[in-house]
Amino acid sequence: MAEAKVVKKVEASADAVWTELSDFAGIKPGGPIESVTYEGEGIGMLRNLNMGGGLVVERLEAHDADARSFTYAIINEDAPLPFANYSATVSIADDGDGTCTVDWTGTFDAKGDEAQAINVATGIYAGAIKGARIALGVK
Repeated sequence: MAEAKVVKKVEASADAVWTELSDFAGIKPGGPIESVTYEGEGIGMLRNLNMGGGLVVERLEAHDADARSFTYAIINEDAPLPFANYSATVSIADDGDGTCTVDWTGTFDAKGDEAQAINVATGIYAGAIKGARIALGVK
C-alpha cells in the first residue's frame, strides 16, 4: 500500500482552516472537476465529482470537529484517478501562535506507477491547502 502525505503550515487559525477544509459539501466545480453533487449529510454522505475522465465517488468516513480531523474514501474502483482502496485523513493542529499545521495523508493501492499515483495525490492535497489559504487571504 502506498502513502501520500502533505504537511503544510498555514498562517491562519486552526479553526478558520478547519472551516475551509472540513466542509465535505464545500467543493465547487473548477479545474478538472466539471460538476459536483452530494447525497446525504454528515458521516456516510457521498460526494460525486464529475471529471473529464469519469466519476469519482467519495464517502465521508469520519468527522471530528473537536479533534479537527476528517477521513474520506473513494468508493468506486472505476474512478479515473490512479488509486484503488483509497482513504485519506486530514488533520489540523493549532500551533499556538495563530497559525496551524495541516496534515493530509492518503493510503491506497496504485493503479499503475506508484510514484506517479503519489504525485497525483500530493498535488491534490497541496492544491486544496492552497485553496484554503487563498480563501482566507493568508500565506
